[in-house]
Amino acid sequence: FGCFQRSTPKLQLSFLLFSRTSHPKSEMTLLCLIFTLSLLGVRGLGDPGPLEDVVIDRYYIPKVCLREVQMGDFVRYHYNGTFQDGTKFDSSYDRGATVAGVAGVGRLITGMDRGLQGMCVNERRHIIVPPHLGYGSIGVAGLIPPDTTLYFDVIMLDIWNKEDKLQITTLYKPERCNRTVENSDFVRYHYNGTLLDGTPFDSSYTRDSTYDTYVGSGWLIKGMDQGLLGMCAGEKRRIVIPPFLAYGEKGYGTVVPPQASLVFDVILVDLHNPKDGISLEHLEVPELCKRKAVTGDFVRYHYNGTLMDGTLFDSSYSRNHTYDTYIGKGYIIPGMDQGLQGACIGEKRRIIIPPHLAYGETGAGDKIPGSAVLIFDVHVIDFHNPVDSVEIETVYRPVDCNITAQDRDFVRYHYNCSLLDGTRLFSSHDYEHPQETTLGTNKIIEGLSNGLLNMCVGEKRIVIVPPHLGHGESGARGVPGSAVLRFEIELLHLEAGVPEGYLFIWHGEPPENLFEAMDLNKDGEVPPEEFSAFIQSQRTEGKGRLMPGSEAEKVITDMFENQDRNKDGKITADELKLKSDEDQAPSHEEL
Repeated sequence: FGCFQRSTPKLQLSFLLFSRTSHPKSEMTLLCLIFTLSLLGVRGLGDPGPLEDVVIDRYYIPKVCLREVQMGDFVRYHYNGTFQDGTKFDSSYDRGATVAGVAGVGRLITGMDRGLQGMCVNERRHIIVPPHLGYGSIGVAGLIPPDTTLYFDVIMLDIWNKEDKLQITTLYKPERCNRTVENSDFVRYHYNGTLLDGTPFDSSYTRDSTYDTYVGSGWLIKGMDQGLLGMCAGEKRRIVIPPFLAYGEKGYGTVVPPQASLVFDVILVDLHNPKDGISLEHLEVPELCKRKAVTGDFVRYHYNGTLMDGTLFDSSYSRNHTYDTYIGKGYIIPGMDQGLQGACIGEKRRIIIPPHLAYGETGAGDKIPGSAVLIFDVHVIDFHNPVDSVEIETVYRPVDCNITAQDRDFVRYHYNCSLLDGTRLFSSHDYEHPQETTLGTNKIIEGLSNGLLNMCVGEKRIVIVPPHLGHGESGARGVPGSAVLRFEIELLHLEAGVPEGYLFIWHGEPPENLFEAMDLNKDGEVPPEEFSAFIQSQRTEGKGRLMPGSEAEKVITDMFENQDRNKDGKITADELKLKSDEDQAPSHEEL
């Protein structure tokens, strides 16, 4: 079983090691232990009698032991030292400081040097040191009598070697990693800091704030400077730092003892370099891009804004409203001003903005920390410029197109209206009849009226209307403010109109004696019936036309009422005047 070994012609105990937890074959262990103790004449563990070597009881062994003490290792441990009767002669706990030293090189008493060999961090041992491996026949004046067996209860807290290097374990690494930490980068990270035995000494989480600093500029301990290199945003690492790359012999205040190895569990939140500009990723670009956004354009876009670790800090979608602004004029953060330049309508792009082009060291509100890199996933809905005019694309034009719509003409047409992202707004096809209007009378938005000009019956067009020729900044029911509108138009019917202010015009010269022609029964007055019959005959014979778009009788009634100046229900020769004559009459003031 190997409980003891022969090194001379007589039996001697060499590094007797036994454990209460590490051997499953407990019966064999117990027999071996009893047999060994009987050879030594030991009445019990408290009275081992004369010993030739150290006796070790490994009464607690951690499940994970990544490293064991070897000759030349630096160790840090706590202990209680007692005599056989339990009297305490020394304790590191009483001093409030661990013991640190090099094992196996003669700086400790020989028994302790041997007793520490093979220990794991957090392992606990009872170590019995015979006098000749302790303080011998001399002892320690006033503290340890000569020829005294010493009993130590030890817990190992730290192990390291001057040949050690930084230990980095990657716990998680994002699949997407476009950039890693380099010297001179500014990083923001969270961490939990513990000693090698698991004792916590610091955590950024308790302060609810990341640790923000430059890498490779001497602002961090050397081990952390090295341990952060090559990390991706979102990556998690465990960094084990030996004391000579941490706080060394001095430690740090009361939380990091001298010669302590440090363990940091780190998650990198974001990184940037002061020399960085914005970074663009084109996620979706329309095949057809006739125009790209430039300084001075007014842009409507949706966005999701996140930190580099994916934390959402703002979204236009949550408000169900686009963000609307001019670009290149300082109304938005500089990085977004730059990031929207050159965008197409309908394009989706990712804009990564370093803090010096965003909200800087102070951040914004309680959602954007200081020195935070911002990521915007943007969908450009539309944009325009205040100097834009209506954009017209002819889809189909009949070959025999001799008569076209002019100002004041009456038109009937079908249309589909949508936003530039394809969102359907209105359609004349949803109603029983097509849309009707007289052009230039402010019955429809100016841009659509302009888009209908010069169309032939049967012609089809696509008309793009900027908001200042549409529904403006305030929009309309169902139409967002500052929205560019897209109309698909087909002209179905066209009637020549009349000039503004006219209800009827002649195609040629009017009758030489208009009143006589109108006074059908020659009684010197024209009642409504005669007036209507005369105007209708002029229309029928093609000599003139009424203002289109309204019922003929209503227009004729309006005409009659305009001429019946004394409102007696009939028109006389003195009352009847052509509008052209009225327009040329000198104006005068009535007293």
